Amino acid sequence: MESQTSHLLGRLSESATIAMSRKARELKAAGRDIISLSLGEPDFDTPAAIKAAGIEAIENNFTHYPPVPGYADVREAICDKLRRDNGLDYAVNQIVISTGAKQSLMNVVLSLVDPGDEVILPAPYWVSYADMTNLAGGKVVAVDTGIEQDFKMTADQLRNALTPKTRIVMVNSPNNPSGSVYTEQEMAELAAVLAEHPRAIAISDEIYEYINFTEDHASLASQAGMMDRTVTVNGVSKGFAMTGWRIGYIAAPQWIAAACTKLQGQFTSGASGISQKATERAMQGGGSLSEDMKAAFLERRDMVVAGLKAIDGFEVNVPQGAFYIFPDVSALFGKSHPNGTIQSGQDLSMYLLEAADVATVGGDAFGSPNCIRISYAASEVQLQEAIRRIGKAIAELSE
Repeated sequence: MESQTSHLLGRLSESATIAMSRKARELKAAGRDIISLSLGEPDFDTPAAIKAAGIEAIENNFTHYPPVPGYADVREAICDKLRRDNGLDYAVNQIVISTGAKQSLMNVVLSLVDPGDEVILPAPYWVSYADMTNLAGGKVVAVDTGIEQDFKMTADQLRNALTPKTRIVMVNSPNNPSGSVYTEQEMAELAAVLAEHPRAIAISDEIYEYINFTEDHASLASQAGMMDRTVTVNGVSKGFAMTGWRIGYIAAPQWIAAACTKLQGQFTSGASGISQKATERAMQGGGSLSEDMKAAFLERRDMVVAGLKAIDGFEVNVPQGAFYIFPDVSALFGKSHPNGTIQSGQDLSMYLLEAADVATVGGDAFGSPNCIRISYAASEVQLQEAIRRIGKAIAELSE
């Protein structure tokens, strides 16, 4: 039997965050005391009111095939949320519910991108964006940002990256991996540039909307002229600690929503009805259901930022959302340890795993090899110990 997989599969790499998490689990199973700061998952439980809605859905027999784009009443609850929180007025047929925001994104990319089309990704970008583009046969156009500009793409950078081949511009705020948050003014400036390129569709990934320490979330679709040019992607995993419920959604121009429904009908059909009814309750409660979690994340952010700033070689900004720190560690490049030399964020991440028993993710996978991503979705005790271990391991590097 020939054990040869398809050329299509060859366009994909394993998710770096999942790979590091797997490596950390393997080392734990072998008896190592690993502190894992690699996965983007809240270390909180789903709010009780949402769990109760899921239990009620089981008792009311929402256990059969749901409609492919989702139950109409759940999509209406999403429309209500978008009007309330984002000033966006969508119809039910413009909403598609999927099995996680990752599927929502993949649906949109596969529905829009033809081979040779360009997809603009401000770097750092979430690891899966590039692989989704590659799978569709598109070309990644990375726009490098850095810590000196708070890891945010400027209007001028966008203008210089746009070409007649641009099909998608990806914007993610609050951002994974940097935690950066675009302001209303910055969104307006990007929208003004996009207005000059009618073929380009924006995808606005807002999955961390409710973990925003600025209290001022700006949706790209709410900018002048952008609602018909923007697909807003969101979900319940991050803001409601519902990673295992697997629900994401898009709000899009109707023609894109119809395309995604067609695609999803052949891949997975409708998302879990039980999870959808729990999501309906989450949409009704909105950010009020996650205030305690957000407050805890803010306290942790401040503690981790202070701790990392005290470590020589770490340049740290203050992220305004999500639950990540993305320090620039390029000052450590060229330093050595018994098994090699640090030449990139990935090298440093592997060194910290081996020398400090702390799992992080190298910035290479996010398009920013000068950095590493540290998730602070862990207890304060774990975070304090991780910072201590990281500091000790860095001090042991030699010139």
